[in-house]
Amino acid sequence: MGNLKTKSMKQDEVQQDWWIISAAGQRLGRLASRVARILMGKHKPEYTRHIDTGDFVIITDAEKIILTGNKLENKKYYRHSQHPGGLKVETAEELMEHSPEEIVRRAILGMLPHNRLGRKMGQKLKIYAGSEHPHQAQQPQPLQLEEI
Repeated sequence: MGNLKTKSMKQDEVQQDWWIISAAGQRLGRLASRVARILMGKHKPEYTRHIDTGDFVIITDAEKIILTGNKLENKKYYRHSQHPGGLKVETAEELMEHSPEEIVRRAILGMLPHNRLGRKMGQKLKIYAGSEHPHQAQQPQPLQLEEI
């Protein structure tokens, strides 16, 4: 029959690209699910579950992301200082005012695996509120999310 074995990638065989995506006018959840897929490497034929085969992603214009419905007023983000009474609660609108990158980051990281491999994938995500970024040397390719 021939050689019909499935090829399992090794970490040193993985070739990682750099992509740049503008979040202007994008819906938060749809952007997050597509970017998480790229970070995991599921868009590549050589995807291997236990290896980080994903690409680097730069997201610009995070301040122009769209939250549908009443999410700006009703969606809450929680964090805790690990001290008694240290629970901090912010609405999406408050968080958007001082760090719009954090809303996008939390949405994407929540869709990655919650283990060592997921943390490694999350480090390949670069988010910026405006259109400027310091990664020109990596020559990122523009990515239209409709392609994926």
